[in-house]
This record gives sequence, structure tokens and C-alpha cells, in this order.
Amino acid sequence: MSAPRRLLLAALLAMLPGARPQPSSSPPEPVSRPSTATSAPGSATTDVFPAVPICVCDLTPGACDLNCCCDKDCNLLYPMTVFSFCLPGSVRSPSWVCVDNSLIFRSNSPFPSRVFMSSNGIRQFCVHVNNSKLSYSQKVQTVNATNFQTLAAEFGGESFTSTLQTHPSPPPFYRAGDPILAYYPKWSVVSLLKQPAGVGAGGLCAENNPAGFLESRHTTCSRFFRNLASSCTLDPALDAASYYNFTVLKVPRALTDLQNIKFQIPVTLASEASPPLLSGNTCYNIVSKVIYEIQTNGTFGIQKVSVSFEQTNLTVEPGVSLQQNFIIHFRALQKSTAASTGPRSGNPGYIIGKPLLVLSGDLHHSMSLLQSQGDGICSVRRHEIQFGVNALSGCKLRLKEKNCSSLQEMIYQTLHGSPLPEHVAIFGNADPAQKGGWTRILTRNCHISAVDCTSCCFIPVSLEIQVLWAHIGLQSNPQAHVSGARFVYQCKTIQDHQKETEVSLTTLVNFVDITQKPEPPRSQPRTDWKLPFDLFLPFRVAFSRGVDSQKGPVSPVLILCLLLLGVLSSQTK
Repeated sequence: MSAPRRLLLAALLAMLPGARPQPSSSPPEPVSRPSTATSAPGSATTDVFPAVPICVCDLTPGACDLNCCCDKDCNLLYPMTVFSFCLPGSVRSPSWVCVDNSLIFRSNSPFPSRVFMSSNGIRQFCVHVNNSKLSYSQKVQTVNATNFQTLAAEFGGESFTSTLQTHPSPPPFYRAGDPILAYYPKWSVVSLLKQPAGVGAGGLCAENNPAGFLESRHTTCSRFFRNLASSCTLDPALDAASYYNFTVLKVPRALTDLQNIKFQIPVTLASEASPPLLSGNTCYNIVSKVIYEIQTNGTFGIQKVSVSFEQTNLTVEPGVSLQQNFIIHFRALQKSTAASTGPRSGNPGYIIGKPLLVLSGDLHHSMSLLQSQGDGICSVRRHEIQFGVNALSGCKLRLKEKNCSSLQEMIYQTLHGSPLPEHVAIFGNADPAQKGGWTRILTRNCHISAVDCTSCCFIPVSLEIQVLWAHIGLQSNPQAHVSGARFVYQCKTIQDHQKETEVSLTTLVNFVDITQKPEPPRSQPRTDWKLPFDLFLPFRVAFSRGVDSQKGPVSPVLILCLLLLGVLSSQTK
């Protein structure tokens, strides 16, 4: 067969529907070729393992690397006679085009051909063709400052980022349990406020135990000294100065501006503290107790830190020990400014027994009522009105020589307190800055009747505080809110000669629940009874289910009984 016809046959073989390329560096083991297929002349001399131009597995200079078929130091014409396999990259990747062996009668292809056995047991006739793409070399791209970012974004993926970029910024304020930051200006070192605690069976002091924000705790630990004479003045744990020679950062964000003095809270001494002193056989002024008092102001951070000490003396002797106590107490900074929201009486609804919140101008406080001294005279101190708790209080007020208008103003102020409550909070978490959360207190003054008296004075003697409230919201979680409040005064007339006597005053607080109870949910509808073919089935059902079934739909049973009685009565007639 001529060469053009042989090339045409190979091209047709590549275009057959069943033909498919199978590039493989280690093809399956060949089987014996059928008699109907013959190889082209010269195919047997083709190198099955052609060498690659770059031998990537040649790692040992001057020595033959195992299974490296391209290693020139091995000097092997047929590496597979020595190696069990060839490492990837040590031979060229062949490309095989295969069809079912039953389709081929004679092969005159100039390329090497073989018959392979597939994994499912089907014999395939494969031709080894030249695939120039398997020998392509990728040209290295040029990278410069212009296209660096573009190439990194195009071909890059998920990876680690820079440490500076992933370092989180400090939180704006302390949260409960956060370690408290301390700063040593002398050494420009940031540390933590420590609260040593006992560890192990012996309760030895663990120095690095941090104090948690808003966690008031008391810890105890023990220290043992081999040579107290040298530790007396050198051990910082025994020196009071080591517990206050630093500042506390008000908020964590101060880490970004350590030179700002306003973020540094100095530790002030609340008691006398003397340095340790070794005299004779005794070590004086050793710290035995440290008490920190820390004032906080919510998200504004730490406002004040004070420390007090208890010191003791120890005799220098072998194996001497010391027990130390460390106490940290947190308390909120009390503010009485008008801008302060103050404590809540519920969130949002009022809680029974909490103060009834009122507003006088911009001043936020709680409503109060009269309080008497031991002798019954009205006291300057007053009782706090509790939400939902009715109360009655009274006292005697000594009148002084004043004109009628001044006397009335003094008694009014005694009854309702100073300053005059103007608004009452609707909910227990009302904000003074939001006027919509408050309702005005209504006032009903005394009704002055027509009294023809020129030497009389009409003064209030009683105040009734009426508060209407109700529950709103879900029945599973109702919230109490104030619907309205009113001051009702009662007055009486006194003569001028009675202005130097005593007058009895009374204050009454009455809470009225005006909650409109919703209609209770109805029960599930009952199953409709249907009269079955069995005439006595209703009787059996009623007696088998007991009393509960008899309380249910028994009307069919009664109707049936009435029908039976009617039939019997008609037959007797």
C-alpha cells in the first residue's frame, strides 16, 4: 500500500466515532495481537520510552536516580528492563488513539500500534500518534511594577494575608471579663493588671493571673522563701510600690495613643504604705493584703483606681512562708447630672416594687411621699413610691407666722416634694431626652367654696396620688406601663390665730390596674356525632369513656331515649 493511502487510513482511524485519545505515560500492559491485525514495518524499532529534553528527576549528580528513566547517569537504553516504572516527567507523554479491536482487520499505519485490554475486559486497538501539544513549553510572562497587581488579582486565590492587615484593632471599651490594661510610663511597656491566685495543692501564687473587668474577686495564695533575708528588699511581690507604680488605661482603644494622658488613670494610695525594711532578724512592712477599688462608668471605661494595703512583719528563718490576699472591687461611678439616664425600673415595662420615675424639668428622679420623725413631725427625708404598691403616710407640720400665700406654697411643697413632679415615665426604661416616653401629671386643686371670712386661710391638708396602669404586649410576657397619673388635693380653712399651731398632713398613693383582659381562647371544636347503624353504640361509647364523655355531646343519646319513650308510649295506648 502506498504511503498516501496509509496516511489516509490513519486519519480515518482518528476520526472514527469510537476512537478516543488516551494520553498516558504508562499505558496498560499489551496483550497478544490478533492475527487479523499486523504492524507496519519499522514500528518495532520505535523507542517506547523516548527521553525528555529536561530530566526533572535527576536529583543526584554523578549517580543513577531510582526510576528516573531519563537520567543519563543510568546509561540505560531500555529503562523498563531495570525499573518497575518511570517517574513522571522522565519520559515523554504518549498519546494513544483507540477503537474497538473488532473493527480493525489490517493496520498499515506508520505509527506504532498496540492492542490493549481495558479495565472492563474489552480489547482495544490503539495507535501511538504524535501530539505536539504534549511537548509545548509555556513561555514565562514578564512581570513588572505595572502589571504585578493585575496578575496577582487574576491568578491569585485564597491565601494568608499580611500580619499587619489581620491584626485586629483594640475594642472601643471594656466588656465584662476583659483583662484590664496597665501601662508603665517609665519603661513604655503595656501589661495587664494582675491579681495573683493560688494554684496547685500548696496554693502557690500564680503571678500572671489577670484581673477581669467588672469581676469583683478575692484570691488567696502562699509564698515560700528559702532566704527571706535577700528576698525582703528585692522581691517585688513584697513591696507595696510594685502594686501602684503604673497607670491603668481607661479604655482599650488607648493602645493606639499611649502618649495621651487623658486615657491613663493613675493608681492612688488609699492607705499608708512603707517600703520593706530588713532590720536584724526581722523583715518589716511586707505586703499581706492588697485591695483595689475601681470605679467604672459604663462604656466610658475606668474612671478611678485606688489601692490600700495591709502590711506585716516576718522573722527570717528557714522555710518561712507568707499568705497574701488580693481583693478587687468594682463599683459604678454615681452621677447626679440631668443628662444621666439614671437607674431603670424595668425594661421596658415597670417591675412591681421598683421606684416610680418622674421628671421635673430636665431632672430625672423618683416620686416620693411624706415621712415622719419619731415624734410625728414631718421629716426632710421622704419615702420612695414603689410601682404597684399602695401606700399611706402622714405627719404633722408645724406652722409658722406667715402670710396665707406663703403658707399655702410651703404646704404644697411638703405634700408633693421638691422639685414638683411634672411628668411620669410611661415605661420603666424611659429616657429623659425623649419626651415621648413621659406623660404629664394631671392636677386637681381644692374647690374653694364661697366662704365669707376675711381672717381665714385655705390650705391643703391631703394629697392623693392616683396612678392608672395596665399590662400590654404578649400574655406570656406582659409589660406594665403607666397610662396616666393625677394629683388630687383636699383643703381646709384655718383661722389666723391657728397659724402657729400644727396641722396634720396625709399622702395617699393608689395604683389602679385598668388592663382590659382579652377574650380567653376557645377550645378545639368537638367531633360531630353521627348516628351509626348500631342502635346501642351511643350507650356503649358513653359508658366506656366514663364521665368525661358523658359531659360532652350527649344530645344524640338523649334524642334516642326520647324517641324510644315515644314509641313505647304509643304502643301502650
